[in-house]
Amino acid sequence: MILTVDEVKDFLKIDHEYDNQLIYSLIIAAENYIKNATGIEFDDSNELAKLAVKILVSHWYENREINTDKSSKLSFSIDAILTQLKYCYESNIKIEDD
Repeated sequence: MILTVDEVKDFLKIDHEYDNQLIYSLIIAAENYIKNATGIEFDDSNELAKLAVKILVSHWYENREINTDKSSKLSFSIDAILTQLKYCYESNIKIEDD
């Protein structure tokens, strides 16, 4: 994981323990989302990838209902970051064993 549960909880300003499993799941989902969108698996040295995870987790955590007016704002923000990650960090691609 490129971010720990505690790092995300700090970003979200959460100080309780009962959502730890949910936050952990959202981190994993965000990392998978980024990997699927860019074709790149990032490590914890890429601050832009960490920001993308924080944005996705924050949005998914705070907007758990199906329809939200904030979706288009998130879409623009995350699309811009994913474009940067995809085209500026191609040299960071980790080759996975088949």
